[in-house]
Amino acid sequence: MNAHDKNAAGKCPVMHGGMTSSGTSNMAWWPNALNLDILSQHDVKTNPMGKDFNYREAVKALDVEALKSDLKALMTDSQPWWPADWGHYGGLMIRLAWHSAGSYRLADGRGGGGAGNIRFAPLNSWPDNGNLDKARRLLWPLKKKYGNKISWADLILLAGTMAYESMGLKTYGFSFGREDIWHPEEDTYWGAEKEWLAPSDSRYEDVGKPDTMENPLAAVQMGLIYVNPEGVNGQPDPMKTGAQVRETFARMAMDDEETAALTAGGHTVGKAHGNGDAATLGAEPEGAGIEAQGFGWINPNLNGLASNAVTSGIEGAWTTNPTQWDMGYFHLLFGYDWELTKSPAGANQWRPVGIKTEDMPVDASDPAKRVMPMMTDADMAMKVDPIYRGICEKFMADPDYFSQTFARAWFKLTHRDLGPRSRYIGPDAPAEDLIWQDPIPVGASRYDVEGLKAKIAASGLSVSDMVATAWDSARTYRGSDLRGGANGARIRLAPQKDWEGNEPERLARVLAVLEPLASEAGASLADTIVLAGNLGVELAAKAAGHDVAVPFMPGRGDATDDMTDAASFSVLEPIHDGYRNWVKKDYAVSAEELLLDRTQLMGLTAPEMTCLIGGMRVIGTNHGGTKHGVFTDREGALTTDFFVNLTDMSYSWVPTGSNLYEIRERSSGTTKWTATRVDLVFGSNAILRAYAEVYAQDDNAGKFVDDFVAAWTKVMNADRYDIV
Repeated sequence: MNAHDKNAAGKCPVMHGGMTSSGTSNMAWWPNALNLDILSQHDVKTNPMGKDFNYREAVKALDVEALKSDLKALMTDSQPWWPADWGHYGGLMIRLAWHSAGSYRLADGRGGGGAGNIRFAPLNSWPDNGNLDKARRLLWPLKKKYGNKISWADLILLAGTMAYESMGLKTYGFSFGREDIWHPEEDTYWGAEKEWLAPSDSRYEDVGKPDTMENPLAAVQMGLIYVNPEGVNGQPDPMKTGAQVRETFARMAMDDEETAALTAGGHTVGKAHGNGDAATLGAEPEGAGIEAQGFGWINPNLNGLASNAVTSGIEGAWTTNPTQWDMGYFHLLFGYDWELTKSPAGANQWRPVGIKTEDMPVDASDPAKRVMPMMTDADMAMKVDPIYRGICEKFMADPDYFSQTFARAWFKLTHRDLGPRSRYIGPDAPAEDLIWQDPIPVGASRYDVEGLKAKIAASGLSVSDMVATAWDSARTYRGSDLRGGANGARIRLAPQKDWEGNEPERLARVLAVLEPLASEAGASLADTIVLAGNLGVELAAKAAGHDVAVPFMPGRGDATDDMTDAASFSVLEPIHDGYRNWVKKDYAVSAEELLLDRTQLMGLTAPEMTCLIGGMRVIGTNHGGTKHGVFTDREGALTTDFFVNLTDMSYSWVPTGSNLYEIRERSSGTTKWTATRVDLVFGSNAILRAYAEVYAQDDNAGKFVDDFVAAWTKVMNADRYDIV
């Protein structure tokens, strides 16, 4: 480079590397700074469809039968650029759907196929998702054809369902309604490892005890959907693998029977790919060159033959007829002894001893050639683990029961994060209420709302009691899988009525007042709890000099114990609530980080979080009645005092213990208030302070009340899919 070139390079007007992932963020100078990005994860600016587009309405105009027909035709339309195994893409489409849905985890409801996030990093480049980029390219002509009437999220999962139908399974049903995201969910925690497939030990307190895996994780290694198919950390041992299978599937909301059915049914069709040298494959989609156009794992040795594909490194089919839904998986697994071997790519797998020629599947590219089937370590667990073996024997004795159990488990896998049945769309949506859908009956909507409200006002309940109870009922909502919320009034049922975060004694006292009022009015308790909370907000606003009416829409129902899978609700139990200034115990994660996680799950923005925190503090809703963060002498009034006093420089802030601070008058040293980290972060974080300063201004008291009411209503109605 000559001097002129060097000078030109130095004057380049674009930041060098600043627009790639390797670029350094300005905030990287302060690695411990609170990152609020998770609260703007799916900003409208990333959505090309515009604010007026409503996918859930658009999909109702879809020609469902035409799309299903096109999908079934696609299954056997093998393309030379990615030839189909045995001329049938069924196995590939099932794997695409499975791996899209299979990232779901019960602990926080994140992952899953409900948003089409497998299109983006990191999922699109996980080692376990190798070559699924090809499956999506095969679907592109149909996405192009049906356009806005079908989302990628729906199309991917429907493709897997139609693949099963095309191979002979009677499926349980399918619902449309999944809306696509348009940006990676970069802030979802998939593990702390810095390399793909790092040994799983770091995820466990003891890798030999699967239940010690770090929450909220479900997969055993970075870049896997479930377990390592070669064994724990790649070391074959079916009993140990079986224990990991049990734990990881349980963390994905599946019981033992569903797990066995999904394992057997998933491996009844298709094959694994490892007929070659994995080292020759190109980079994953996110790491490939621009000329690859989003294609990853390019195989220079494919030579137009499906049988030359390399994906997992394991090679072979599980059954004799891999394009047919049958009982072949059980016939081979239980009909033969199996021995450990290596695939051509060097992966650990199992092969049958003394297999008959007629039980061997034909080659994926040459029907005149018979090849050896295989089983993974996870498959061998179905035979070795006594619980799984018993379930498989039950399936073998009743093939129809196996097919029905699998069909239902597949439906659950692909619909777990779609929400309640009331959200289902399309002619194939089943009418049956399933316990994992958290069913709620329709509540009464015609009763004297104002009369009920007047009786609540005369009941003697405090503003704090009304607001805190409504908040506790609604705060379980999580937008990740559309579970929880105030509808159903499950706060009065086990396990919620006994959760420490719900203050059981106070809760029981409040419900004892509200339940007879609800019954007398002909209203649901769910409605009555929310109406009481709204009344509390109105009274607090009035005490601050503002007359407001909090919007209320009746119609919530009351769930029963029979409608509630109590065990599955344990994951919704709050272990912290920054809005009520409570943390169950000290955690490695800071209180303010816990607040952000909860806020994102509830679907709130950073300004809404700020407004709600300030309002909840001055109303006096802290857990246990603590005074931390109650920066006001007018507790119970919806004032801006929290923000005014937080930003007042006549005070100093002094740490006095773990997550505890004193707010002292500078002039006298007298302690005026106490606070937690969640309180003080609204003054220390530059972004949150900017929001706090808005509400601290002399001219924004009215804006604060209006904003609080809007945010409060959003929380109360988050699970009202009938009105939002």
